[in-house]
Amino acid sequence: MTTVGFSAAQIRDEVAAGGLSAVEVCRAALEQATTINPQLNAFNLIASERALSRAADIDRQRAAGHRLGPLAGVPVALKDNLCVRNMRTTASSRILEAYVPPYTATVVERLEAAGAVVIGKTNCDEFAMGSSNENSAFGPVRNPWVQDRTPGGSSGGSAVAVAAQCAPVALGSDTGGSIRQPASFCGVFGLKPTYGRVSRYGLLAFASSLDQIGPFTRTVSDAALTLGVIAGADRYDSTSSTIAVPDYSASLTGDVRGLRVGVPRAFVDDGVDPSVKRAFDAALDTLQMLGARLVDIDLPHAGYAIPVYYLVCTAEASSNLARYDGVRYGYRAADAREQDLKGMYSRTRDEGFGAEVKRRIVLGTYVLSAGYYDAFYMKALQVRTLMRRDYDAAFERADVVAMPTSPIPPFKLGEKTDDPLQMYLADIFTVSANLVGLPGISIPCGFADNLPIGFQLLGRPFDEATVLRAADAFERATDWHSRRPSLQGGPSGPP
Repeated sequence: MTTVGFSAAQIRDEVAAGGLSAVEVCRAALEQATTINPQLNAFNLIASERALSRAADIDRQRAAGHRLGPLAGVPVALKDNLCVRNMRTTASSRILEAYVPPYTATVVERLEAAGAVVIGKTNCDEFAMGSSNENSAFGPVRNPWVQDRTPGGSSGGSAVAVAAQCAPVALGSDTGGSIRQPASFCGVFGLKPTYGRVSRYGLLAFASSLDQIGPFTRTVSDAALTLGVIAGADRYDSTSSTIAVPDYSASLTGDVRGLRVGVPRAFVDDGVDPSVKRAFDAALDTLQMLGARLVDIDLPHAGYAIPVYYLVCTAEASSNLARYDGVRYGYRAADAREQDLKGMYSRTRDEGFGAEVKRRIVLGTYVLSAGYYDAFYMKALQVRTLMRRDYDAAFERADVVAMPTSPIPPFKLGEKTDDPLQMYLADIFTVSANLVGLPGISIPCGFADNLPIGFQLLGRPFDEATVLRAADAFERATDWHSRRPSLQGGPSGPP
């Protein structure tokens, strides 16, 4: 029996009942990952030996009559900025190309405690900085639907691993849309939890007030299942919330009658590709047909989201990436002994970081510098507060807020690399959820020229249950999520 394409819940149930062995499932996942990787470059590391050993442990536990966890035998892929003890973790950067962490991220510990089997580490934009997965030191990831297109970023490899059926679940990180945008571009579900809902311990930091870990899945029920496993307070992350974790799966009733869906029409009607706008409007019609009520809302400061985001995230990146200096761990320039300390720092960071990471470090250092801190960084924080108030007001009238995930369909690899501003503007609808700390999910809702399109629902802080309920109802009423890429006929070389 082939298990490629099975949901996490199906695999768990079959393994628990003895209909499938975890090793059998693991081998199928590893074979699929190995097959698609030369074409799509989704994985930086395929951990075959470790994965098969873990799967064999699951089978032994079942044979011994032990109770299995909620993800027993489920293959999971991890974005390569999540630390796993004794497994190379690079953040797709040369500066960490040989780094092997001595500890494991809390989310990974929780997945494995639930019986999940980690099959490998996925390619991403370097240190999660990018919207196209072209900034990786190990080459771009390709969209499985049309292989000369981007899969989105920065978690492109994780989105591709799920879309190409290597694993039913993959974890990514979302700093300004890096789960939701790749989910939209690859035709899968991508959930960004509330800031603090999931521990960030073991995530290589980009922007600490924005980063959040979440799952890619092919069904909403798998997203709810995975979030229930990884969510909750963690003593190793002081920003993680102590608010109790509900049973997310129980919220998937399929009923959205009376649900108020806020639509910021003035914001979403401007600069959106016609194919995206048609798919978004059709998605709203579907929700309305299911009994939801559309409500016009206003987000008056949403137009400032991109400049605010790129001031805040670059400032935090400048601070977080200062630790990569060639002294404590990671890459050190080959001629470091011939340099003074400042020269060694400079040469190491220049050689170890890619162009986009260096651009953001320079921008962040500038906005934090004397004479510019108040004018730029402090002003951005003030506007961030106004944006939070806008959403507070919106949620007085609405239960969820609906927007396109991206204003454009997946674009060609190389199309925007010479114009960083155009690349940044692709995140216009996603960054506000990170600035305000809201939960959000990207939902497949259409296609344009065989390219997936998604829309997103945002919810109140810690109300992932309502967001998942609405997404589940939409999933049941449509079949966009069930379509699969053929993985044939695309180019296999560099763009």
